[in-house]
Amino acid sequence: MFDLKISLPLRVQNGGLFISRGVGSHPQRELDSWELIFVEKGTLTIKEEDTLFSVKAGESLLLWPHRKHVGVGNFPADLKFYWLHFELNSQGDNPSDYPVSLISMPQHGQVINPQYVISLFRQFLSEQETINRSDSLELILLLIMQQLSVAANDNPQADNIGVALAYKAQQLIRTQFHMPVSTSSLANQLHCNADYLGRVYRQTFELTITEAIHRQRVLSAEKMLISDSCSLSEVAQRSGFQDVGYFRKVFRKTMGLTPAAWKRRYCKVHINSD
Repeated sequence: MFDLKISLPLRVQNGGLFISRGVGSHPQRELDSWELIFVEKGTLTIKEEDTLFSVKAGESLLLWPHRKHVGVGNFPADLKFYWLHFELNSQGDNPSDYPVSLISMPQHGQVINPQYVISLFRQFLSEQETINRSDSLELILLLIMQQLSVAANDNPQADNIGVALAYKAQQLIRTQFHMPVSTSSLANQLHCNADYLGRVYRQTFELTITEAIHRQRVLSAEKMLISDSCSLSEVAQRSGFQDVGYFRKVFRKTMGLTPAAWKRRYCKVHINSD
């Protein structure tokens, strides 16, 4: 038997998915644990001590222990965010007390690959449902933090024209993925050369525009598979795939599971709306 022991620097308490009903607000609290928040949709406005944060879709926020935080105003009707509580082992509440810096991430920042972060949170929630707790929760949390660290280290400068163009293309992909969108159509809308756009997009996000379109479509399909009763062909068409067989192929390549297997595995999540 191969027996590998790893000492992890943190321990997970719990996590969940918040879906707003358009009523109520985040209560005032002062926790002993850290809280990591990632907003998938809408905007979460929250205050920690004297600092006000407006966390938009695709952004993360890290709330420190022993600091009072409270929501500002009522929850927006379209708000949806993941939350996760954890504590640090041995060294206390300050990460700088550790002898080696493993991860460096901002308290509030933009995520470069939100689809992947959402997939990690979904995997976390699925693992959380298992009866026997394992270190997988801590490992998934470290993967999430690593993605937030990458976002911080690769944050583009505002005057970088190529990177700014890539971010505009990314925004168009997020809103037009269900349509016949391509590198050429995006280049036409942004009034630039298609080859140049493809190059700067890959340099910025480390994936091609086609891969980005596929990921956005798969993310849309993933949500429908879990929450809707649509047929597989309807899910494929509404997500931008014209061929069901190609949809299955792309979904499996992206998520590691077939659409049917994904639906069976991730239908259980810890959801709260209060």
